[in-house]
Amino acid sequence: MGIVKKLEVSRTEGLTYSESFLQNDDLLPVPEDKRTWGHWNFIAFWIADSFNINTWMIVSSMIQLGLSWWQAWICVWIGYGLVSPFIVANARPGAIFHVTFPVVARTSFGVWGSLWCVFNRGAMACIWYGVQASIGGSCVLVMLRAMWPSVNNIPNHMPESSGTNTRDFMCFFLFWLISLPAIWFPIDKIRHLFTLKAIIVPIAGITFFIWCIVKAHGVGPIIRQPGTLHGSALGWGMVSSIMSCISNMATLVTNAPDFASRARHPSAAGLPQLISVPLGFSIVSFFGVIVSSSSQAIYGEAVWSPIDLLGKFLDGNPSHATRFGAWFIAASFIVAQLGTNISANSISAGCDLTALVPRFINIRRGGYVAAIVGLCMLPWNLLKSSNSFTSYLSAYSVFLSSIAGVMITDYYVIHRGHYRVKDLYNVRKDGWYWYTFGINFRAYAAYLSGIIINVVGFAGATGRDVPLAATRIYEMSFFTGFGVSAIIYYTLNMLFPVRGVHECTRFEEVDVSADVDSVGSEEGQERDFDKKSMVSEGIRSVRSNV
Repeated sequence: MGIVKKLEVSRTEGLTYSESFLQNDDLLPVPEDKRTWGHWNFIAFWIADSFNINTWMIVSSMIQLGLSWWQAWICVWIGYGLVSPFIVANARPGAIFHVTFPVVARTSFGVWGSLWCVFNRGAMACIWYGVQASIGGSCVLVMLRAMWPSVNNIPNHMPESSGTNTRDFMCFFLFWLISLPAIWFPIDKIRHLFTLKAIIVPIAGITFFIWCIVKAHGVGPIIRQPGTLHGSALGWGMVSSIMSCISNMATLVTNAPDFASRARHPSAAGLPQLISVPLGFSIVSFFGVIVSSSSQAIYGEAVWSPIDLLGKFLDGNPSHATRFGAWFIAASFIVAQLGTNISANSISAGCDLTALVPRFINIRRGGYVAAIVGLCMLPWNLLKSSNSFTSYLSAYSVFLSSIAGVMITDYYVIHRGHYRVKDLYNVRKDGWYWYTFGINFRAYAAYLSGIIINVVGFAGATGRDVPLAATRIYEMSFFTGFGVSAIIYYTLNMLFPVRGVHECTRFEEVDVSADVDSVGSEEGQERDFDKKSMVSEGIRSVRSNV
């Protein structure tokens, strides 16, 4: 029993058994001294997040589809421009009430019903942590080759069944190892890593950009390559490309409150994100186009992966200047992958796993759990079957867009900005978020509807014959999933209004916990809750901020 007690995380004493499943210090509203993210921190966060290898290569699939480079680049601008308002919209409750995604999800799905949504997002974060770490391992290989070329010739002692070799696993493990200290820092402190990345990595990207143009004596043939799609095929090709950008951001749309909960002012999570998301991702993808076009002039084929291209620079007998340049750029991409893994996966997994096991897991421990899962899942095997893995990711964006559709509709349309923060942390039957046995079946009906409309189209994406209309619906899966779930959720709430909705007559972002009628048994229940919980302090800070 003593060992179990030592394993518990910091939380409020005297909680009931049910309440112990709903709160610990990382699930309560963020204290004022930890709301340290200002406007520039959110800008730096998205600049840092956009500089990664996936963004660098995102245009490649569009050009292979038949678009010209400028058509593909327009798709990137439109895609990230369309998704940024969804990020801002879902971040808003986190910025106002200073609670993370798992707690915000309780308002629409219920105190227990939210756990499935949290599990979905947490599982996705753990999988992506391993994938991004595997990509980071390839950056480590190039950096080591630049210093010690013999690293490339390390003999293999791994069995064929492992799916990798000694050299690649060593590089993966090194990247995994150097990521562990970054997980230790809390969200209010880790912002400094994103600021550092936002300075170093763009310098490396610009250096790489100029270096390749000089080496190729121009921008290369891809810039002059016309598109091969015309008419409706071109239109749907661009739609598909735009949606691929949006689908890549579905995970960050869903858990936007995690970072917004640390906002110094609600406005910090608004306009800075709205502008920096499309700007950052579009600039990085442009670098990717030009560098890959230059590579075709140099090697006779387009090399879309910047790490593969750096590896080619190191083949043969490169000069000391070439080796130093490759080392600097590869080291910067290591920082890029590290920052992306922390922002998009480690912190997200930490917040989600905290809600699943609040007695024993906080955000820091959850981040380390994600790292362990990422190591054990052998992510290099997922990357080998890229087609099936990409199909899986596209399907998963449908799950997440349906969750976002319910959450955003609930906040802006149903409850109109009103929260009862106390009810997020207790299981009182008269609480706003108790619904039916802690589950809001309206939300689940809407959530499943947003998934079902895309099921037939997903079957077509896996190779089965399906009607063209189903394929078109699936190609717009984020909007169809989001839109259907939002409409169904709104309709069900009009037919079967939830508790407290009649009190939300106008849109007003306010915590109404203190306005509850303090008569009868409810008064006694609330006094008990205040004695046992520190949530009331969080409520006071929320109200003063609003």
